[in-house]
Amino acid sequence: MHDERLIVGLETSDDAAVYKIDENLAIIQTLDFFTPIVDDPYTFGQIAAANSLSDIYAMGGEPRLAMNIVCFPDCLNPDLMAEILKGGQNKVEEAGAILVGGHSVSDDEPKYGLSVTGFVHPKKVWTNAGAKEGDVLILTKPIGLGIINTAIIGGLADKDSYDEAVFNMSTLNKYAKEAIEGEEAINSVTDITGFGIVGHAQEMAEASDKTIKLYWANIPLIKNTVSYAEMGLIPAGAYTNKNYFKPYVETRGDIPVSMEDIIYDPQTSGGLLISVDRDRADIVLQRLSKTPTKCAIIGEVVKRDNHHIIIL
Repeated sequence: MHDERLIVGLETSDDAAVYKIDENLAIIQTLDFFTPIVDDPYTFGQIAAANSLSDIYAMGGEPRLAMNIVCFPDCLNPDLMAEILKGGQNKVEEAGAILVGGHSVSDDEPKYGLSVTGFVHPKKVWTNAGAKEGDVLILTKPIGLGIINTAIIGGLADKDSYDEAVFNMSTLNKYAKEAIEGEEAINSVTDITGFGIVGHAQEMAEASDKTIKLYWANIPLIKNTVSYAEMGLIPAGAYTNKNYFKPYVETRGDIPVSMEDIIYDPQTSGGLLISVDRDRADIVLQRLSKTPTKCAIIGEVVKRDNHHIIIL
């Protein structure tokens, strides 16, 4: 479908839709929801809401309205649903948005998320299609969340890994977005979620008609991610991602098997991947160093090659 006011639609597999209202205002629309990844319902609500809000920040916007999406079994205590909703409300309030209702259905398995509307200036929209040759890539949260979640579900995750994973998943990308807001050297942004670091980098490379080099040893990881990967605690989504995105990837040199699994690992409420002018990269990284999560330079953008992604 086409509309001249639709600034961002389906064409580049971007994080959300952006629709121009007038010369000074555009709305961003997104939604996301998923099944529980931790036992505590309040924490699950926080994580699911942070994940849903993330797309607004990845587009350079501010969330304003949120609506709950809830699936809940009749056999469970409704107090559990109340705790999930409280966790979600906590993150909506932290984002400075307003929770204005939602919709619930009976389902065999709990699911929760948000439909979110945000605002942005039409000329200040970030997309995944603007990466330029010579740019440096900065990641604003460590990865390994899918693997850690698998360890959590299996009752094998140690407390430090659990706490670090929950902290990162429940931290809003608001803080990274605010740290780089107004920086003209930002050329392209996306957030890292279900397709993993390789999948979302591939979407950015394809949308920008460039190739992205990822330096695997520079990618920050949640504590014990490698150990759990070596134990075989790899979620099914990582293999799905690998099967789909592998044809777009060239690997140069040796990469540990565990790390190859990690770079395809699906993330929940992951960080922003930012493509920034090389000359301003250190300044942008310094600004991001004041945010709650660990940030790092993990790659660069080069001229279009035979593959969208090169792992080094």
